[in-house]
Order: sequence, then structure tokens, then C-alpha cells
Amino acid sequence: MEYNVNRYAEMILAENQKQNLVSRKNPALEVVKHIRDSREAIKLVEFSGQMLIDIGSGAGFPGMVLAIVKPECRVTLLESDQKKSDFLKRVVEELDLKNVQVLKERAEVAGRDPSRRGKYDLATSRAVASAAVLLEYALPFLKVGGRLLMWKSANYQNELQEARHALATLGGEISEVYKYCLMEGLDRSLVVVEKRHETPDRYPRRPGIPGKRPL
Repeated sequence: MEYNVNRYAEMILAENQKQNLVSRKNPALEVVKHIRDSREAIKLVEFSGQMLIDIGSGAGFPGMVLAIVKPECRVTLLESDQKKSDFLKRVVEELDLKNVQVLKERAEVAGRDPSRRGKYDLATSRAVASAAVLLEYALPFLKVGGRLLMWKSANYQNELQEARHALATLGGEISEVYKYCLMEGLDRSLVVVEKRHETPDRYPRRPGIPGKRPL
């Protein structure tokens, strides 16, 4: 397992020379930080036997990390960018990850696919969008009783205030906020949203609208 995590880190650093996956100021430190941040969810949620979708995977944080360290969890990495999704597919092939699928698609489109809508136990997302926007991307994928994990900074309260209407409209409710210190001077929050009711059929709205006109 740790070999695969280390190999994945090496692949990110190599790929970072071609496309911007992490900050180039100190990429080795950035990768360590992102991997450690991704792994914090293990302290909070049981992943065994769960179906998880990672919204806007990018370089694979947190979805790829969780898939590697929790091979008993079936993971879909949702990434609309061609270069990033191609990289994720190479990682899956290189590490022979049998529990991972990479889906190149926008969340607004995939969330309306009957084969994916309401099918997942868990959704994750890190550094993708504001809470209100992310709720519209993610909640349609979840079963009732499923949970969305949103990685946020220590100052998450304003985002959650602005997301109150989205939560009520989309069927979600904040169930927990896990606070932790990633490293000195970097406090983080992991916000857990439970899906209490079915998301209305009209959501997600068509591509681009959630970001332009958050609920």
C-alpha cells in the first residue's frame, strides 16, 4: 500500500513538469501535504465496502489517495479535463488499481445519468468549488443516507451560511465538522453532509449554471 502511495507521488512530480497539478514552488512538499490531507478522512469515515465518487479529482486528491489506501472501497474519479483524466488513468494502470474507474465528464452531466444518480454511498471533493456549488454537483450522486465530505479551510462558516438554501433545496444536512491541524499554521476542516432526502429531478442544472448562479 505505502509503495503505491510513494509511486503515485513520484508520478505526480513527473507529470507536474508537463501540466500544473500542484504548485511548482515546492512540489515535493505540496504532494506530501495533499496526500496527508486526503488521508485525514480515514479517521472520520468507514470506507470498506462503500461506493465513492470523487468530484473534480484533478491530480487525484482525495479520491486516488483513498482508493490506494482503502482498496476495499470502489472509487469513481470524476474529472472533466482531458489531460488530468488521462494522467489518472495512467496511475490506475501503473498501480494496477482494480477498485478505481476514471470518468471524464462534467458533474452536471454525470449527475443526471440514471446509472450513477443516487448510486453512491460517499462523495468527496477537495479544492473544487464553494460549498453551495459543490452540493449541487455532489448530492445527486448520493443515495439517501449517503455522505458528502468537503475539504475546507478553518474559515468554513461563511461558506456554510451561504449554502443554507442549497442544503435545504437539494436534501442535505450538515452532520459533522471535523477540525484538524495539517501542519503548523495550517488548520483544516472536513465538513460532512448527509443526504436526508432525494434531490429534486431538476438538479443538477445544465453545465456551467451551478457555478454561475449558486443556489
